[in-house]
Amino acid sequence: MERHQHPAAAVASKAVRYLIVLFVIISLNFLLPRLMPGDPVMNVLGEEAYYGSPEVLEELKAEWGLDGPLYVQYFRYLGNYLKGDWGHSFLCMRPVSEAIGLHLRWTLALVLPAIILGALLAAIAGALAAWYRKSKLDIGFSATFLSFYSMPHYWLAMVLLFVFGFLLGWFPLGKVTSGDTTGLAYVVDVGWHMVLPLGLLTVSKAAYDFLVVRNSVISIYGEDYVLMAQAKGLSQMAVLFKHAVRNALAPLVTVTAIQFGAILSGTLMIEIVFSWPGMGTMIYEAIGARDYPVLQGAFFIIAVCMLVANFIADMVYVWLDPRTR
Repeated sequence: MERHQHPAAAVASKAVRYLIVLFVIISLNFLLPRLMPGDPVMNVLGEEAYYGSPEVLEELKAEWGLDGPLYVQYFRYLGNYLKGDWGHSFLCMRPVSEAIGLHLRWTLALVLPAIILGALLAAIAGALAAWYRKSKLDIGFSATFLSFYSMPHYWLAMVLLFVFGFLLGWFPLGKVTSGDTTGLAYVVDVGWHMVLPLGLLTVSKAAYDFLVVRNSVISIYGEDYVLMAQAKGLSQMAVLFKHAVRNALAPLVTVTAIQFGAILSGTLMIEIVFSWPGMGTMIYEAIGARDYPVLQGAFFIIAVCMLVANFIADMVYVWLDPRTR
């Protein structure tokens, strides 16, 4: 006979697993940047620094926590993270938490609306395509979303920027503002700069989610509760969106959480193309400068966001699909 865990025990068990995964990610965040070729001291001071005083170089490495064997640096790094100290950026000479805070808000300004709008677009289009499957509507939606899904995000970003920014001049070529604006004018200006990157992210997310929703609605089309709703004389749209779509949303929530990392990584590439001052631009500059603390902090934030999204998805999935309780 199948045993069911108490809800509190199930949540605690999942939380422990997520904490173990987080510890592994933190350890990899320390190791991976140090596997890159190059020396952060040389990147900041230049090659001429190595012809100067060795004492000055050793003092600088000690200040940056780069002195001693690798395992000593690792345990020092773990201790600092447990205390909430992410270190200082080698390049910007400011606390990593402050540097990330300045850039993370601009990434979230793209990611969060794109997730909501993409899921909403996919839910509506996928449900309609499934309900009227094999119709012209289904074929048109499927062809359109599959085309967007097959295109690399960064390539499509360059095409949009070239056509709508350079050739037509409808949208700016990059950045978040055109100049010194305040109040409502600033909000409108930022929104104008967001149109292309946000639209691209929204459609890119919806392209995959559309297939998930379409297949989910088709799979439950003949379920008893759907047939019962139709027998009661409800309209087709009422049956579709009040009964069929809700049960089809559970896979969409799970896919959205799993996709969160892909959405973030895709956003990073798009940010570089549009010169958007988010995490992507910061990570790109940190890689070039071998700025270990910034890379560690940025990857840590991305990992935490992914784990939290997956944890929330686990909880929401149970609420959407009572069969999993």
